[in-house]
Amino acid sequence: MNDMTHAGFDALLETDRIGANLFKALAALIYAESGINLKSSKQTMLEGRLRRRARSAGCETIREYCDLVLSPGVNHAEIENLINAVTTNKTDFFREPQHFDILLGTVLPEFGQNQQRMVNCWSAACSTGAEPYTLAMLLGEFVGSHRGMDYKIVATDLDTEVLSTAIKGIYPREMIEPVPAHLRKRYVLEAKDSSRNEVRIAPELRRKVAFGRLNLMDARYALDTMMDIIFCRNVLIYFDKPTQEAVVNRLCERLRPGGYLFLGHSESITGFAHCLTQVAGTVFRRA
Repeated sequence: MNDMTHAGFDALLETDRIGANLFKALAALIYAESGINLKSSKQTMLEGRLRRRARSAGCETIREYCDLVLSPGVNHAEIENLINAVTTNKTDFFREPQHFDILLGTVLPEFGQNQQRMVNCWSAACSTGAEPYTLAMLLGEFVGSHRGMDYKIVATDLDTEVLSTAIKGIYPREMIEPVPAHLRKRYVLEAKDSSRNEVRIAPELRRKVAFGRLNLMDARYALDTMMDIIFCRNVLIYFDKPTQEAVVNRLCERLRPGGYLFLGHSESITGFAHCLTQVAGTVFRRA
C-alpha cells in the first residue's frame, strides 16, 4: 500500500465500482467455484462484500482486488476468502420447525420400529452450526429413550469462517431463544460472567457433531458412510436449475434407500430426474 491515509484509502474503496464486464467475470468465477448464481441485480451487493475483502487483502481499490482474484496464478486460499465473503449465512436454531416435527413424529419412530442401531445424519449447509446442533439435541433426546440406538452427525459448509464459529459452539444468548426450555437446560451452558451476552453448546453435544468443509459443486461428496437423514435447506435457491438437479442427485448418492432428504420450504425439485418420493412438503424419501 502507498502512503495514502487510511481515511483516504477507505474513501476510495467506498466510491469504487465495478463495471458490467468485471461483474460478469467475477460472477463466472463464483459460479464455477461455488455454484452460486449471481444475477446482475446483485452487483451492488457484490461491491459491498468486495470492499470488505479488499481492505483485508490490502488492496486500494475493488478493481485491484478483482485483478488479484482473476489472475491465473491466484492463491486458492484467496478464492476461498472470496467465496466466504459472498456466501449468505442466515441460520437459526429450530428454523422451519415443521421439519423437526416430521423428524420426531415420523422419521425417528420409523427407525426405532425397524430396530435401527445407528442414525447417520448430514447437515449439508450447516453455516454457524445452529442446524446440526438442533438435530443433535433432538437425536440425543430420542436415542436416550431408545436403548441400543445412537447417532452421528456430519456438518459441512463451503464457508470456512462460519465453520470456525460452529466448531466453537458459542452464540449470542438471544440466538437460543427458539430452543425449548428443557433442551436449553440440558444442552446449553450459560457464561459464568453474567455480563457476557453469550452461551455455549454443551461439550457432550459438540462431540457428536463432526464439522468439515465440503463444496456441493464437487463431482462426488467425500463422506465415509451412507446417510439416513440429509438436511440441505435454503441452499438450492442460490443455484440455477441445472445445478440444483445435479446437487440433488449427488445428495441422493449419499442417501441410503429409505433415508430422508429435507430441503428448504421455498425450494422445489419439480421436473427433476431423481429417486425420491415426496412424503411431506419439502421432505423426501429415497426409494
